[in-house]
Amino acid sequence: MFNWPLINDNITQSDKEVIADFVLNTNRFTNGPKVKQFEKAWSDWLGVKYSVMVGSGAASNYITTSIVRELKGQTGEIIVPPIGWVSDISSVINTGFTPVFVDVDLKSMAITSHNIEKAINQNTKAIVLVHALGFNGINDHLINLARKHDLLLIEDCCESHGATYKGQKVGSYGDMSCFSFYFGHHMTTIEGGMLCTNSEEIYQLARMFRSHGMTREASQETHDKYAKPDVNPLFTFAVPGYNMRSGEINAVLGLEQIKRLDFNIQKRQDNLKVWLTNLDDSMYYTGYDVDGSSNYALPLILHRDNNKMQKVCELLEKEKVEYRLGTAGGGNQARQPYLEKYEYRIVGSLNTSDYIHDFGLYIGNHPELSEQQIIDLCKRLNNV
Repeated sequence: MFNWPLINDNITQSDKEVIADFVLNTNRFTNGPKVKQFEKAWSDWLGVKYSVMVGSGAASNYITTSIVRELKGQTGEIIVPPIGWVSDISSVINTGFTPVFVDVDLKSMAITSHNIEKAINQNTKAIVLVHALGFNGINDHLINLARKHDLLLIEDCCESHGATYKGQKVGSYGDMSCFSFYFGHHMTTIEGGMLCTNSEEIYQLARMFRSHGMTREASQETHDKYAKPDVNPLFTFAVPGYNMRSGEINAVLGLEQIKRLDFNIQKRQDNLKVWLTNLDDSMYYTGYDVDGSSNYALPLILHRDNNKMQKVCELLEKEKVEYRLGTAGGGNQARQPYLEKYEYRIVGSLNTSDYIHDFGLYIGNHPELSEQQIIDLCKRLNNV
């Protein structure tokens, strides 16, 4: 047992009671009215026109790259970050594209517009921007770069619910965005995720890809567009879709959890400030760009010339503090074995990503942490 786990149990007794009441008083559990209600609540909270609830954040990744294939052709390259989650890359590979890795900026752990620009060529179709660990990674230059080259911009916000840029929530800037409601993130629907967009076309494609590619899942106009006289209108498949639907129970929990989301985000932001203020910046990197951040984890990256990683891990284990090496997603995805059989490219060096991989880890950041608890651990870490 950990004294300080990555995440505390964020499903409350009242959440369970709401779920129990729903189960006892309904006959529909698959994708239905509660899912639609949660999609509307999420769109309103995020500030976008459309949201499509799916079975996981990874499912959202796969639908976004499938939509790139529908809109931009079946082959090409997608620029991706080394620091993120495996499905940011595997979705690119499994939908027929070549991932092109470019390095991140240490202050945000996100790929930079400068590095992206060097990787763009005539084969580039899209950019996957991951807001890693809850830091904001977007800026005007990056947005304008995508527009200039007619590239689809996908924001992965699975670790960054409520992070902002210029006061506007991340996930509302790109052509598409992905959110995860996995147990360890800002809020949970047990398993679940969301794909968000302001594009009517992308919204209808996402609805079809979520449900086997069936046109009856989309608008009447979309249904009519693909109608054929020799095909049953109830079973007309317009795109090569998946079964990535979520269920009503997940949506019921989401509707309860979203009520506490803003409060929990503020607590996480406060925790990060205490953490970075009390860490010894001669031992650990603390120069993150925290403006607009919404961290679900507390990053701990030693300076390059510090050989105390093993001792830091031993201290965390002694204090029963759960941690993950390599920070987001286990570090540099370009060093993972799953890539060995597939084509990919690296443009420039991945020095910063390698540094994070070799010298970085994170621990949990949840609303139940006390300020003194964080300060006490910082003191012990500073004395390693």
